[in-house]
Amino acid sequence: MEEGIKQITDRISNWGEILITSLPNIILAIVVMIATYFMSRFIYNIVLKLIYKKIHKTSITRLIARFSSIIVISFGLLIILNLLNLSGTLKTILSAAGISGLIIGLALQGTLSNTLSGIILSFRKNIKIGNWIETNGYTGEVMDINTNYFVMKEADNNIVVLPNKLILENPLKNYSLTSKMRITINCSVGYDCDLEKVESLTTNVINTHFNQELLDTEVEFYYTNFGESAVHFIVRFWIDGTSGIPKLKAKSKAIIEIKKAFAKANIDIPFPIRTLQFDNKLTLNKAKRHAEAELN
Repeated sequence: MEEGIKQITDRISNWGEILITSLPNIILAIVVMIATYFMSRFIYNIVLKLIYKKIHKTSITRLIARFSSIIVISFGLLIILNLLNLSGTLKTILSAAGISGLIIGLALQGTLSNTLSGIILSFRKNIKIGNWIETNGYTGEVMDINTNYFVMKEADNNIVVLPNKLILENPLKNYSLTSKMRITINCSVGYDCDLEKVESLTTNVINTHFNQELLDTEVEFYYTNFGESAVHFIVRFWIDGTSGIPKLKAKSKAIIEIKKAFAKANIDIPFPIRTLQFDNKLTLNKAKRHAEAELN
């Protein structure tokens, strides 16, 4: 009994000696922990302000700021463990963190990919909120670039939500990057029309209603091929616009004005015609053979 009490007393005494010996390091570790906390908050606020000047997306800026804060805390934790002579514990923590990180990374591969894609998209200068874009079969205005998804509003006011990964990996057409848009109209005229007159009339209509001289551009007119019942042509011209709506309005107006001009000049826009021929001789011969067969 006395021997057991003595062992306990010796152990407590050793702990006390270790505590007294390590007291300066413990106090220093506490100071480092407090300093790390305030430093992480300071870094978080600084990074948040700096990033927000370039990226006006709260979710992305907070994510980057938190990541910066975590880095500061990680360095502080490493210093504290070294001060307390817990290098073995440090190695264990790093090994566990590496294995856990691998497992979590495999489990959240899609989510992490979308998050990283969202950060990359936020720093790209050729796509911003408010731009009118076309991608992945959808066309509309960019409403939000979040950490996991990309939000668009189409012309019919429907909201489209796409994973950031799809936006980054697929082609994207941004109408808002340029101030001018080219309109192409396909049309046809009858074979009996004066083709030179058609070209002149169409060009004049476009110049009159869309001010190509002010845009410092020219109307392009080309006959493309001989169709079954008409000669096909295309006319191309430019307008001021940065979204799909001005393009649709300009195309609609051009079609209306060309149709009016053609009707006034008696220029025919034919529709496809199919001629069906019935051979009466074939019908009579068939009836004659049928009568002969009955007599026989």
